[in-house]
Amino acid sequence: MSFTLVPRAELRDVTLRDGLQLTGKMLSTERKVETIRELLRLGVPSIELGSMARADLVPTMANTLEVVQALTPEELQKCWIWVATPGHVAKAAAAGARNFQYCLSASDSHNQANLGRSTETSLATLPEAVEHTRAVDGQIQLCIATSFTCPFEGIVDEERVLAIANDPRAEGTCDVVICDTLGQAVPAQVASLIARVREETPARRIVYHGHDTWGLGVANTLAAVTAGATLVDGALGGLGGCPFAPGASGNTATEDILFATRPEWLTPASFGGLVALSEKLLAELGEPNRSKSAQGARSNAAAFPWVIAPNP
Repeated sequence: MSFTLVPRAELRDVTLRDGLQLTGKMLSTERKVETIRELLRLGVPSIELGSMARADLVPTMANTLEVVQALTPEELQKCWIWVATPGHVAKAAAAGARNFQYCLSASDSHNQANLGRSTETSLATLPEAVEHTRAVDGQIQLCIATSFTCPFEGIVDEERVLAIANDPRAEGTCDVVICDTLGQAVPAQVASLIARVREETPARRIVYHGHDTWGLGVANTLAAVTAGATLVDGALGGLGGCPFAPGASGNTATEDILFATRPEWLTPASFGGLVALSEKLLAELGEPNRSKSAQGARSNAAAFPWVIAPNP
């Protein structure tokens, strides 16, 4: 018997960007490219491959442009890169990237901590970033971090997020990404904000980016999908967190989102491949596996088709 969440949402795996931000170990360009290709081979439809953040601030992102240059145009069509300035877009585009996630924060305090500028300044330069994107026939998302809470200011008013999503300077963005950066939201909050973004802002694809800090990552993701999000972010093994947001922990696990949503491409075999990939990668990084579904896949309940062979 097959189960698919309706309405459906596509998964974007963000392991190689958000997932790596707090790790102490660097992955080589070759290892990142290998991971991207394995994710695509297993059926993952969309990937965040890295970030244009300064290497002195986020060292694990230092080889992002080398990763872009190593991928084919066909592979890059399925990949996104985090940017925060028009210069980031220009440099990434010159390397071959075509899909950009332009990030700013709903709260000024986090925007200053994360990007060294005000939210207003980030918005003011967005039109130039859009122009760079258009010049290469690419796509650019408006990504709103701290859409629910800020580590410095507390609860973020929905009206603030809606004002940014409705700002005329965001014209030309293909998607709006609503981020629970700290993982402090609850399903009712997520459903409320996503529904309002759907109903009260320009028609764009809505993306939900969640964290599992308080154990509600999957519940919040499902609430977002039911309210209108059609792309959701996850990281293998729940890896990740923001180095500029005290209290933030790992992303919602890719394995858990997929097990809950059951997209048509996911089979027990491909799920097992993702679990194995995640286990290997996390072992290399010296990071714990926070995915409950991955743990369940290694259980002794052999009659359940999603259980895979125990580790040798």
